[in-house]
Amino acid sequence: LLLIGYQRSSEIYAFLEKRAVPSVVAWSYEPGATHPAIGFDNTGAMAALARRVLRLGHRHIGMLSAATASNDRARGRVNGVLRAMAEAGVPEDDFVLVETQYAIEAGETAFRRVMARAPATSAVLCGNDVLAIGALRAARKMGLRVPKDISITGFDDIELATLAEPGLTTVHVPHREMGRRAAEMLVRMVKERTPADSIELPAHIRLRQSLGPAPPPR
Repeated sequence: LLLIGYQRSSEIYAFLEKRAVPSVVAWSYEPGATHPAIGFDNTGAMAALARRVLRLGHRHIGMLSAATASNDRARGRVNGVLRAMAEAGVPEDDFVLVETQYAIEAGETAFRRVMARAPATSAVLCGNDVLAIGALRAARKMGLRVPKDISITGFDDIELATLAEPGLTTVHVPHREMGRRAAEMLVRMVKERTPADSIELPAHIRLRQSLGPAPPPR
């Protein structure tokens, strides 16, 4: 079995172990986790992007995310933004989080909610590129210029990120390599009947046109 993320009940892991079902976690990597995984550090990757945003002078930060209570990847990305803000001395009161479904329309609605709650927001970081595309669409409809009036970033670097207007600054995730190596790991576990060691893959920031310096206070 290929499992997406770590978060599931301990009973499921016990069930798999008892029946000796080979399984690997993908899309996450946590050094202290006991279950074999091939993925990346969601918290660290988002923190790196948030640091770049903060270095451009942004201090009022919004974020669109999936539900963090049931999704360890989403929770890690939110924690990454909070970590970067704490390092920069930016108070958590200047952070607005809206949790929603992963869909373009949901991203559009969530962006409007962020701006209604905190009109001074100058950068909105999104938990994935689909939400960011929705945010870009909402900003355009609201008459906000990206990145002159507000910056918007994504996460994943799917094809939509390159087709967006303006081009979407995002975190590039090694999708294909992760899938290929996860499959190889599972095949090896089945054939050799031996446990696998976890592998951390790098994630990189892809700078495009949707991120710019913080604008003057509105």
